[in-house]
Amino acid sequence: MVDAFYDQSETPAAPDDEPAAEPRPAGETPLHDLERIFRRFSDERTLLRAGGRIVEISPSHFRVSGISAKARLGDVVEHRSSSGARAGEIVRIGPDDVLVAPFERSADAGIDDPVFLRDAYGAAPHESWRGRVIDSLGRPADGKDRLVDGTPRGATAPPSAMSRQRVATGFRTGVRVIDIFTPICFGQRLGVFAGSGVGKSTLLAMLASADAFDTVVVSLVGERGREVREFLEDTIGPALAKTVAVVATSDESAMMRKRAPDMAMRVAEFFRDRGDRVLLIIDSITRFAHALREVAIGIGEPPVARGYPASVFTDLPKLLERAGPGIDGTGSITAILSVLVDGDDHNDPVADSIRGILDGHVVLSRSIAEQGRYPPVDPLASISRLAPKAWTREQRVLAERLKSMIARFEDTRDIRLLGAYQPGTDPELDQAVRQVPWIYEALMQSPQDDPSPDPFTDLARHLKSKEQPVDEASE
Repeated sequence: MVDAFYDQSETPAAPDDEPAAEPRPAGETPLHDLERIFRRFSDERTLLRAGGRIVEISPSHFRVSGISAKARLGDVVEHRSSSGARAGEIVRIGPDDVLVAPFERSADAGIDDPVFLRDAYGAAPHESWRGRVIDSLGRPADGKDRLVDGTPRGATAPPSAMSRQRVATGFRTGVRVIDIFTPICFGQRLGVFAGSGVGKSTLLAMLASADAFDTVVVSLVGERGREVREFLEDTIGPALAKTVAVVATSDESAMMRKRAPDMAMRVAEFFRDRGDRVLLIIDSITRFAHALREVAIGIGEPPVARGYPASVFTDLPKLLERAGPGIDGTGSITAILSVLVDGDDHNDPVADSIRGILDGHVVLSRSIAEQGRYPPVDPLASISRLAPKAWTREQRVLAERLKSMIARFEDTRDIRLLGAYQPGTDPELDQAVRQVPWIYEALMQSPQDDPSPDPFTDLARHLKSKEQPVDEASE
């Protein structure tokens, strides 16, 4: 079997990272041209590459023989065909062949097509990336000028547990229902759990508008292509100037959808290491899990939980643990992840696994959305494990009192509908019946509304305005 062969391009190609030839600078002679050509051909990547040939093709993978001895898991290969060059990643290695998951659809691959090992796509974020839209490989996806490359970043690991800063500082998101019941701290990882069409993306965009962050990184995984531009331009709006968006739409390959959150995390880590407070939004982490499942099943892993192979539940914490506070002297990554619960089942294996990794969860209720209350956050089902660090003592007492009133109101809803409730028999229930609808009114907020700088004051003002007519009538 051939291990390496001549790279038969139409013209000898320069190394992947070398720019195209430019006109000869003034003062240079043909001898300088000859020296440049010698340097170009002295690189063994120009003439000789480890390569093999395609021996089997499936809709999501192709098998390559001839490079098993030189390949490593995660290596990137380049497939040559009549349609041009396409790249893919090695996902399994056997004694005689390797399995490649292409970044683009493999419909144009053919038996005996040449495949070469190539340099990996390394993320090289730069501060000028803010305001740009890129794909999962770090290439511009907004039709603008070429991206400025920074220092390439290889594979990264989470900071060690004892070297991380402690999470200690809360911030205002401007969304009243979040700031009152599930306040967030810098470096926290929070999940937004909901079924399809309940309003996850709208709530994420409202959170992205918070003024507390220096940089926002958004990863749209498996989104409808039609909605990407609307989400970025209309929903994120003014925050787009400080936002880096990594987009992999639903029609792209599983590998592109799998790599999008990793690329977004690498960009977030770059800005965190510069000392920025970074907000990372991934919409949705469930579609990332679907991409992991598609790749894993394609290489033969058996499903263990509702069709998900075991590697999915290994890869999720590997990604999510990279968010959070950095080491001393750096910034933090506050991660807010949308979790699409299939069939509104919050005990779905992916949702259940992610809930155990994160530092809190916000549950969006379809029944609340059907009542026209937006954001449709269920304060009784939502929790922030770091809320005590964000609340003052008085705010904690008030939030707990509000939850108690709402619980009493919801628990007796059926009794009140049946007419079995008699006012005056239970003072606490009377107060809940009177005030909880007003609380719900105060918590309603749309993306067009101004952010709330002090949600507790806004709530108190709203309740006072509702109580005033009652007081006047009693007089």
